[in-house]
Amino acid sequence: MNYQETLTYLYNAAPLFQQVGSKAYKEGLENTLALDAHLEHPHKKFHSIHVAGTNGKGSCSHTLAAILQEAGYRVGLYTSPHLIDFRERIRVNGESIPEDYVVRFIEKERSFFEPLYPSFFELTTAMAFRYFAEVGVDVAVIEVGLGGRLDCTNIITPDLAVITNISFDHTQFLGNTLAQIAFEKAGVIKNGIPVVIGETTEETRPVFEEKAKEVNAPIVFAEDEQRLLNAKITANGYWNYECSDYPELLGELGGLCQLKNTNTLLSAITLLKKAGYHITEKAVKKGFANVSELTGLMGRWQKLQEHPVIMCDTGHNVGGIGYICEQLKRQTYHQLHIVMGMVNDKDIAGVLALLPSNTQYYFTKANVKRALPEQELLEKAKAFGLQGKCYPDVITAVKEAKKKSLPEDFIFIGGSSFIVADLLANRNTLNLY
Repeated sequence: MNYQETLTYLYNAAPLFQQVGSKAYKEGLENTLALDAHLEHPHKKFHSIHVAGTNGKGSCSHTLAAILQEAGYRVGLYTSPHLIDFRERIRVNGESIPEDYVVRFIEKERSFFEPLYPSFFELTTAMAFRYFAEVGVDVAVIEVGLGGRLDCTNIITPDLAVITNISFDHTQFLGNTLAQIAFEKAGVIKNGIPVVIGETTEETRPVFEEKAKEVNAPIVFAEDEQRLLNAKITANGYWNYECSDYPELLGELGGLCQLKNTNTLLSAITLLKKAGYHITEKAVKKGFANVSELTGLMGRWQKLQEHPVIMCDTGHNVGGIGYICEQLKRQTYHQLHIVMGMVNDKDIAGVLALLPSNTQYYFTKANVKRALPEQELLEKAKAFGLQGKCYPDVITAVKEAKKKSLPEDFIFIGGSSFIVADLLANRNTLNLY
């Protein structure tokens, strides 16, 4: 098989959550442990950092990887989902896993894993760990896929665990209360391993405290330390952070959510230093300022065009969309246009209730099976006073938004990672650079 044939096989043989949702979810670690034993426990051959949470996992994981790269480490980075190419999920110092490695891994190991019927994420996690071990990474930043306690990344024993925040998402698997969701996320807290908690609520904080006490894990609440003192947005959309540890820290990622993420990261960096990591001030500054170039991060309040401004963001739940709506309020424009699509297993009403009403909407759907039909999204949106029209795909919707926009307008594209994925995959067609 060539690379494309291998991906087709992967998507068909191992259910992909991106496409089919809950049918792809497999509770328990049996398959993961079997794959790990077969591959001779590759995760034990490198150091790791585990990043969990509802929102902010991707930004925090990429920023940590960028800082560690600048500190001189050979860094593996495992994240999900991918936006354009599967290989984005598995990187070493910003370079995606080679196509031929993906092909060889599947061809070599399929006789073992096929009888297990693993999920897509179980199989790709095993591939990532094996690849990181084979190429000799010093440390891997591992983003949790879903939850924590039963997530297949949770076989690692990291040097540090990070839990960014808790919000409502994947409630069909993780629970219907913040405390229940926090319990699942707290599953990454391990015996004697320090953990940083980014944000808490009255419901979630006791859950983390109890788990940390149970396993004797040192716990730090970043919101208590408050190492980020102030922040101002620069003319080019970067954050200029005032921190207790690093004067004049420039952050490339410009979304409002990055304020909380940065405060969490500052506490995490301190604990990594205590654990023996050699991280200089220069490495921290260069990592924060060059995340996208160093790691390949895309889709986080990403500007694609000026006149009119076109921005996209992968925020897709109530917590993420809340930050985006606040960000939109801070923009200057003549007219706001929003290209919007969602998947069918999210809190759609909760998201729609947050969106601005004085806006022209272009309701569409991504090219995934979980996509909510655009006509259904439009009907739901009407109940919240949102007005717009339907378009069958992201390309058509964005073209129409561009056609109807003046140079001084603002176009936002989002609602789902998959909407952003379709957008970025067709940047050339849409003349966005």
